[in-house]
Amino acid sequence: MPTAHTEEIRLAIVNPNRIVEASPQYAAAREALLAEINEREATLIARQDDIDKLQRHLEQNAALMSEDEMQRLRNDIRSRTRRLRYDREELQEDFALRKNELRTRLVKQVEEVVRQLAKEKNIDLILTEGVVYFSKRIDLSDEIIIRLKKEFAQH
Repeated sequence: MPTAHTEEIRLAIVNPNRIVEASPQYAAAREALLAEINEREATLIARQDDIDKLQRHLEQNAALMSEDEMQRLRNDIRSRTRRLRYDREELQEDFALRKNELRTRLVKQVEEVVRQLAKEKNIDLILTEGVVYFSKRIDLSDEIIIRLKKEFAQH
């Protein structure tokens, strides 16, 4: 019976960034997220346009307005601007959160494919980042991308 010292140890390398960026899961998730964000951004742009119109109205008609009307309009503009700023910050936070959620979900999927390939190929150790050199012979990234594409096509 061979001992650990005489058995061949099988190593492999994966490039997680390349895998994520080349996966159809990432592309589909990115498109869905961008569509959602673009819709919300369009609403914010429309609200900014409304504020700009109110500001122009105030500037153009200030001479014709009473002091109370001008004050109400200034307060309305200030209030709308504050809400818009808050909603923009919320959109940015939501985008970052959703992006992290999608990436975490994809990372778990990639890790599962890596484990499957490691078992199938009897690989003892798979390394990722921080590797100075590796030959293409031990890089499993392409095989993982192919599996992810197959899984994506099945759903």
